[in-house]
Amino acid sequence: MSDYPKPPFPAQKQPMPGLTRKMNPVPDHGEQSYKGSGRLAGKMAVITGADSGIGRAVAIAFAREGADILISYLEEDEDARETAQHVEEAGRKAVLVKGDIQSADHCRNIIDRAITDLGGIDILVNNAAHQSTFKEIGDIPDEEWELTFRVNIHAMFYLSKAAVKHMKDGAAIINTASVNSDMPNPTLLAYATTKGAIQNFTAGLAQMLAEKGIRVNAVAPGPIWTPLIPSTMPEEAVSSFGKQVPMKRPGQPAELATAYVMLADPLSSYVSGTMIGVTGGKPIL
Repeated sequence: MSDYPKPPFPAQKQPMPGLTRKMNPVPDHGEQSYKGSGRLAGKMAVITGADSGIGRAVAIAFAREGADILISYLEEDEDARETAQHVEEAGRKAVLVKGDIQSADHCRNIIDRAITDLGGIDILVNNAAHQSTFKEIGDIPDEEWELTFRVNIHAMFYLSKAAVKHMKDGAAIINTASVNSDMPNPTLLAYATTKGAIQNFTAGLAQMLAEKGIRVNAVAPGPIWTPLIPSTMPEEAVSSFGKQVPMKRPGQPAELATAYVMLADPLSSYVSGTMIGVTGGKPIL
């Protein structure tokens, strides 16, 4: 759409992990635009990082397609409640689970809550992520490197491992990768490295679970306007964010939702082991 915001954006900076309401412009999650058609009727979905950004857009779309949603989030209570409100307004159940997915025990608790509070799990969206910007490898603290791996790839393993034992034929796992999976940004070295790992994790797990009828795919976003941007990037980078892709703007979270819906849809039964790029025209080949 030509009327989505384009850079330059106002100078802005937030502490991690950032809040939706403090962004200028406020992201579009499809609150007014997404119309469902029952593609996920009766499904039960777990979405990490569902309080804001891509996760919120996916939660709204899934709910309007008929799914009940477990909203996993770190600590942004107000953002998470807003997502839950959208889910409930769609007539679906919303379960809020707060906590840090760095912990294997918390990841297992998320899946346990899905079983007890939703009644099962048909779709797992591994979406939550951490990133931080550094110009030199020597500037990256050991703790920062380890944190990025624990949040971005270790948690994906813990959650998938816990979920698979409860999943039936036709279930789906969708992982959020990145354009950085193929074209790593050197200032996001830790983040980009984990996103490359997610691409291989997705491809390998898809083969491992194929005989169980569980599909595993990934979505690779390009620059997307979420709270992660003003909370993890320098102000000058935020101001010009998204300008580097052919569409000359960042994507809005709403623009990714249909990719996740397609991958979750039971009609996509022969789609597994692939990665869909949503990149504003930046090729992933």
